[in-house]
Amino acid sequence: MANKKIAVLFGGQSSEHIVSCMSAANVIEQIDTNLYDLLLIGITEDGHWLKADSLEDIRSGAWKDSQTEAVISPDATKKCVILHNDTNISTERIDAAFPVLHGPYGEDGTIQGLFELAQIPYVGCGVLSSAVSMDKLYTKIIVDDLGICQADYVPVMTWRMRDHMESIIQEIEEKFNYPVFIKPSNAGSSRGVSKADNREELIAGLKEAARHDRKILVEEMIYGHEIECAVLGGGQKAVLSSGVGEILAAAEFYDFEAKYFNEESRTVINPELPDGSAAQVKKAAEKIFNAVDGYGLARVDFFVTKDGKVIFNEINTLPGFTAISMYPMLWEAEGIPKKELIDKLISLAFERSFV
Repeated sequence: MANKKIAVLFGGQSSEHIVSCMSAANVIEQIDTNLYDLLLIGITEDGHWLKADSLEDIRSGAWKDSQTEAVISPDATKKCVILHNDTNISTERIDAAFPVLHGPYGEDGTIQGLFELAQIPYVGCGVLSSAVSMDKLYTKIIVDDLGICQADYVPVMTWRMRDHMESIIQEIEEKFNYPVFIKPSNAGSSRGVSKADNREELIAGLKEAARHDRKILVEEMIYGHEIECAVLGGGQKAVLSSGVGEILAAAEFYDFEAKYFNEESRTVINPELPDGSAAQVKKAAEKIFNAVDGYGLARVDFFVTKDGKVIFNEINTLPGFTAISMYPMLWEAEGIPKKELIDKLISLAFERSFV
């Protein structure tokens, strides 16, 4: 029997482009090529779809010089990738897609909608789950109904900032004492996130967040352990949660540079926490995953305070797979190595129902 063909998509138009390439290289390295043939599709930062020839080209960035375009057709009767260069147009049928894409246009339901149109099985959460989980404001609205504690917040629409900045600042300062955190509603890897200790920093943080999204959240400061939990499953497969991991950021908070480029940032698997809080994190992670109609995988992030209070932070439906990413490390600690984890995710893709 011929191997099934998997299209692995990476790169993308979001500010997490480089992280996606890092994640994809690790995912591709772990896919069992005895079971699957691969078609590698890179998306440049300006949205050009190109066929990558090798894992080495992804790691070096040489794929961006490819002369072959590779675009997934939305035609459900074809289930194919259209390949095009200066001398030839051809099609290659694919059996499933693995979108190793972070952030907008990859983790927000948009590319999942393309897979749904084409009726192509794909790894990860669906359109609704991806969209509401990517949007931190709407995730908070959903979690508000679950009885799970989360950081208090003030939503800010960027269109109001042009003419009503003073009233926005007043609303925030009446609700919170400094410091506060400012976050784009739709962004990942802490892109556009900042901490403000005073009014001037708040204004600067709002302007920076506005570069990444038209919706912004200003949140109260939470003091506690930064905790992450991995979730796997969905559909007919039971939803499982891993043990927990703690982020020990080298910077003041776990921003983009601290996550990926500061070697002093560390992660600790199954850290010492107040009694019962790890079990609460696991239970809350599964509850949130189910509430957003999660499927396949997600990483759910929390704070745990000194007195053991568990506070939800955010959910990521396509968590990082870099060499230092928590999601695969948490499952390795549960006895599931990366190769087996990737195989489970692809198997879940084939079990997805479009009905």
